[in-house]
Amino acid sequence: MRGLRLRLWQGGVLLGFLLLWEWASRTGRLDPFFFSKPSEILARVLRWFASGEIYPHLYVTTLEMLLAFGFGTLLGVLLGVWLALAPGVAAVLDPYIKALNAIPRVVLAPIFTLWFGLGILSKVALGITLVFFVAFFNTYQGVKEVSPVVLHNAKLLGARGFHLLRYVYLPSAASWIFSSLRTSIGFAVIGAVVGEYLGSAAGLGYLIAQAEGVFDTTGVFAGMVVLMVFVLILDALVGLLERRLLVWQPKAQGGGQ
Repeated sequence: MRGLRLRLWQGGVLLGFLLLWEWASRTGRLDPFFFSKPSEILARVLRWFASGEIYPHLYVTTLEMLLAFGFGTLLGVLLGVWLALAPGVAAVLDPYIKALNAIPRVVLAPIFTLWFGLGILSKVALGITLVFFVAFFNTYQGVKEVSPVVLHNAKLLGARGFHLLRYVYLPSAASWIFSSLRTSIGFAVIGAVVGEYLGSAAGLGYLIAQAEGVFDTTGVFAGMVVLMVFVLILDALVGLLERRLLVWQPKAQGGGQ
């Protein structure tokens, strides 16, 4: 019931906001040219899916997002584990990693477009730069946070090398890694959409840019709605995977009644 009540409150807040928006647009308190109407936005989204117009764009954005998410996470986790277990190397590379992380990713978008063209590769490269650092810093911190007692006991039992990595370091960092995955999904989508927005022939970012170019506010908001729902679905899937893989972790006990 607590979960159902929470969902009802969440749905109520959203419904109230949309009704207020619709009322303000219809009564002239908000200019529909600039803010559109929720009813028109919903109608546009339904029309896109009914006609099949949205599916090629969803496919392109999904492909770019998955590639950026997969490669960015893999590289981030591998480098995070390596540097956490090699403090000397981490100390040498520390200023360079921080310097690279400080570069605004939007600045890299036109450079990647120049290097890799207007195809999928430039969007994937931009997404990787966004995902990589999230996965890297979370993995690095997770491995560093391993309990010294657990590590000492494992070594006393004869665990070495790969066994320490598999049974001590990675389980210790698992919750950190999954936390980064849920954040990385949004960044992967941002990388794909921003790249499409700056230059492409397909994708949700391209769809939004086209609508913006003809002052189609309804189209812009409809594209944003599709993006938000898309990210929420992906986040729910990662959350489900996290609960299945981390079932061994004890659940937090609530303090209230």
